[in-house]
Amino acid sequence: MTLPRFDRNRFEDARARIAGSVHRTPLLGSRTLSDRVGAPVYLKCENLQKTGAFKVRGALHRLLRLDDEERARGVVTISAGNHAQAVAWAAAAAGTRTVVVMPEHASPAKVDASRGYGADVVLHGNASQAFARAFEIAEERGMRFIHPFDDEEVVAGHGSCALEILEDLPDVGTVVVPVGGGGLVSGIAAATACVRPGVAVWGVEPDGADAMHRSLEAGRAVHLDAVHTVADGLGAPMAGELTYALVAAYARGVVLVSDDEIVDAMKLLLERTKLLAEPAGAAGLAALLQGRIPLDDQAPVAVVISGGNVDLALLGHLLTPKA
Repeated sequence: MTLPRFDRNRFEDARARIAGSVHRTPLLGSRTLSDRVGAPVYLKCENLQKTGAFKVRGALHRLLRLDDEERARGVVTISAGNHAQAVAWAAAAAGTRTVVVMPEHASPAKVDASRGYGADVVLHGNASQAFARAFEIAEERGMRFIHPFDDEEVVAGHGSCALEILEDLPDVGTVVVPVGGGGLVSGIAAATACVRPGVAVWGVEPDGADAMHRSLEAGRAVHLDAVHTVADGLGAPMAGELTYALVAAYARGVVLVSDDEIVDAMKLLLERTKLLAEPAGAAGLAALLQGRIPLDDQAPVAVVISGGNVDLALLGHLLTPKA
């Protein structure tokens, strides 16, 4: 596909549009993690973002770019949880009604939070079936479909995260980003290329939900028949056409981690930094700890802790030592 025009001004405009409504999240250093990785490690704490994850950046920006007629019709989206909460929150702020379709196995905590923000939640099938149902509802009710990642305005909103990292850590050499459908990594990679093209951006996927990794190997966006990962926030059944193209153009690559490696990183974060990340949020750190990210001459590395919305029952299960 022909890449849409993304330049620094577009990302700066998006940041200005959502400023004051979302947090400028902290970038925290960790000596313990730095010693383990062998380079200075900084954590971009999107787990402390509004609604508990980075998703609100793109969701709010997308809604703010709708015209009055689209807002009046209402919006519908599909999400395993974090995008659902973000769209519900943003829609409430904009006075727009929203329907969120979530897979039947979605985290009860994320379902409850989405309803708490005002969304009409529909539980339906697996991730692929939920996508199809969301499109049906948009058609049936005349609502505007908001794609969870494959949308220019969503990507532009997520690029604001990169601008903050580059300002707060001017000598950063590498940025590591968890990957689901690719909205965050494509926004960060494209924005970084506009501002500081020498910085390496790497994506990280679970090996049971590796759509972007397979897409890069295939040379096209691919769809997975099934996903199997503890990191529900990274369980998109496909890479987006737009997000794949941006990752292929601007990121260095996508590496894979196992669920066990993700859980170990999640535990280490909680024990040593006192930061609670959901499994998706810990995937980038897992790749660093496993030595899968090439690091450049001891330059600082920023890893995005993309979310902290973990179900307490699941947290207890994950933190329980195996027999």
